[in-house]
Amino acid sequence: MIQRETVEYIASLAKLKFTDDEMDTFVAQFDTILGYVGEIEKLDLDNVEPLTHITQSVNVFREDEPKPSLSTAEALANAPKRNESFFKVPKVLG
Repeated sequence: MIQRETVEYIASLAKLKFTDDEMDTFVAQFDTILGYVGEIEKLDLDNVEPLTHITQSVNVFREDEPKPSLSTAEALANAPKRNESFFKVPKVLG
């Protein structure tokens, strides 16, 4: 069983503060989680290969080939504000 001090230590590492009721809840939840991990540790996994990817797909990306894109005039056609060949937007940083 996990100790309350351990949960308090983990909370301090994460810079979290909890009420006593919340701390009691977390102690119980951590204990439950560690119980599930304990069940996994009981399994015989000697003949199981490590999982490197969740699917067997190797490369699902398309080839990176250049294609024609919009001209500057087409890109700026619906812009509410523009300056020469640029979009004009409000200043974000001071």
